Amino acid sequence: MKEIRIFNIKVHPLLKAEFLDIVLTNLKKGNQIVQSGINAASILELIHNEALIQAYNNSNLVNIDGMSVVWALRFLGIDVPERVACPDLADDILKIADKNNYRVFLFGAKEESVTLSARKVAKSYPGLILSGHRNGYYNSDEEQLIVKMINNVNPDILFLGLPSPKKEFFVEKYKNQLNARYILGVGGYFDILSGITKRAPNWIQSIGMEWFFRFLQEPRRMWRRYLIGNSKFIWLVLKEKIKGSQKHKIYVK
Repeated sequence: MKEIRIFNIKVHPLLKAEFLDIVLTNLKKGNQIVQSGINAASILELIHNEALIQAYNNSNLVNIDGMSVVWALRFLGIDVPERVACPDLADDILKIADKNNYRVFLFGAKEESVTLSARKVAKSYPGLILSGHRNGYYNSDEEQLIVKMINNVNPDILFLGLPSPKKEFFVEKYKNQLNARYILGVGGYFDILSGITKRAPNWIQSIGMEWFFRFLQEPRRMWRRYLIGNSKFIWLVLKEKIKGSQKHKIYVK
């Protein structure tokens, strides 16, 4: 499996079909797979956070969730075949679950969002078993109870709709206790799935402007992340290019 190292984190520049094949193979074998997505915002968040770097590097799979990261890696001379957005990946995982009668648990987002998402999943994918759902608002002393609740319904697949770095730290702390065989951090996917947030049309996604579409929907909440964050990310990539780092070599495992 192709793997690269950039900004001290591992990334797998694979096609979506390759990720799906790996996931399905391991689901059938009963192996646990943890998958995380990386984008410009998460890179900026983790570069000075060793614990978060470790959490990402302990994931089995790390997909490129943001188009800006695809462009950055190509600018640095790395062959990246495509962006694999977490919402698209999650959609296809649900199709796999539907076909194979896998059990799915949804954890994260606000109560309205995750409840509407659960209803949509149950209606759209009658072949899968929706084993449960829970919102993402809790205190740290409730975490063990949440893990127990998830394990009691024994899901094959766990979608984590928590913000970063909360979801990465939750997985890092509890993955060995969780029975789920596939754990995917899906970020704001439940808001999209429920219809609360509208996703950009495909043509906007294809030109890498999905972030701007998101910004227009919630400018007060998103302006700092996108306008300031994107500028910081561009500068980070330029510095990496200037120093000619050897950290982003490609490895095959």
